[in-house]
Amino acid sequence: MRIDRTHRNWAIGSSGIIVIAGVAYAVYSAGSPQGTRGGSSAGLVFGVLGFGFMIFAALLGARKRVPTWRIGRAQAWMRGHLWLGLLSLPMILFHGGFHFGGLLTSVLMWLLMVTVFSGILGAALQHFVPSRMTSDLPLETIYDEIGHVRSLLREEAGRAMESICGVLNLEKRSSVELQRAGGFSAQRAIAASSVPLRTSAAVSAGASAAVAPVLEIHLLTQEQSAPLRKFYFDELQPYLKAGSRQRALLSDAKRASGAFASLRTLLPLSADGVIADLEGICDEARQLTLQERMHRWLHGWLLVHIPLSLALILLGAVHAVMALRYS
Repeated sequence: MRIDRTHRNWAIGSSGIIVIAGVAYAVYSAGSPQGTRGGSSAGLVFGVLGFGFMIFAALLGARKRVPTWRIGRAQAWMRGHLWLGLLSLPMILFHGGFHFGGLLTSVLMWLLMVTVFSGILGAALQHFVPSRMTSDLPLETIYDEIGHVRSLLREEAGRAMESICGVLNLEKRSSVELQRAGGFSAQRAIAASSVPLRTSAAVSAGASAAVAPVLEIHLLTQEQSAPLRKFYFDELQPYLKAGSRQRALLSDAKRASGAFASLRTLLPLSADGVIADLEGICDEARQLTLQERMHRWLHGWLLVHIPLSLALILLGAVHAVMALRYS
């Protein structure tokens, strides 16, 4: 959910509520010589409002689980979850007079603050991460298909290697037709190593783009292909299997570009097409790693936010019952 002009009315309304509540609290505090108390009439009003905002924010989960419920638009619920959930913090602070009190109320206050700030973090991530994914991941694919796409990249790299180095006894899939998911939707059909090879850069430009003319690729001798085979088995193959966590050289775009540039100086000119293909495969694998990382950022905060929200609602209900019972 991006925070854009559609949030304007919510932002104005929330600001107005905070101003009104702040003025009311100032008047209430000035008229309470013995200090503000949560059990006073004004304190209870602030407490009910704050807890009501928390309940509304928590109901978003129920609204998502039952999308057939025609109770308001989903986007309105999301905006209300953000802004009213944010309002719950000052309301509860006004309720307790900015005092944390005993053990239960102290736990509740810390839970509330952590929950609200985790929600702010989540809103910031949902605002900035998708735009960065659009700009930095031109070949974004379906997240659940990333593992499958990685296996296709490994096979494609192996076929490119064998097209110039000869048979290397690399693992191959039985299917002749390879199709990538999401942004990798161009069809791959590479037969035996003697068949001319299309470069990854040309295919990655999209199925609708024109494919560059195919160049003839001749097998290199053992001596000529030695630097390429060493680079492939020492760097590229492990990187395509394990990703950037294991191979820092190819996980960095500038260092990888330098490594491929150095490799070109060690090989005949006829190998440039294959090197470009391998470099394109490496770049695509790097984008997959970045997509996985951004996906974890985008969704990982929920592992903190949701359990804390549930604990907050449960303990808040316990606090309300005990306060009404013993007041």
